[in-house]
Amino acid sequence: MTITYTLEDLSIVAKQLIYNTENTSKLLLFNAAMGVGKTTLIKEICKQLGASDTISSPTYSLVNEYKGEHNTIYHFDFYRIQDEEEAYDIGFEEYLDMVDAWIFIEWSDRISNLLPENCVKIKIDLLDDGKRVLSLG
Repeated sequence: MTITYTLEDLSIVAKQLIYNTENTSKLLLFNAAMGVGKTTLIKEICKQLGASDTISSPTYSLVNEYKGEHNTIYHFDFYRIQDEEEAYDIGFEEYLDMVDAWIFIEWSDRISNLLPENCVKIKIDLLDDGKRVLSLG
């Protein structure tokens, strides 16, 4: 699945992602360059899942937890970790055992050896005209 979108289309894109992944895997890996809109998209997905919390990047805390309408949501940002041991230190593998939780991970390449196979990889590229291209794989 590939979607080309503008920031005005975020609610539609978030709904499509939820619809296309909720029955296969709720573990979503967001890969994009700095500033392309990973956190912005995750904020909208959380909103569509019923989270009323203020959604922010967990760059320094590594993980934020939100309560959705029907599920708990965990948002990870591994940009600042030095090695996979830091993910172990926060109990990352225990989060993967959360049966019905949504798990969103930014900079997942930094913990690639810790990830199960049932992840949904989401790649976002920024086009010259300001639009984004999202590829689901």
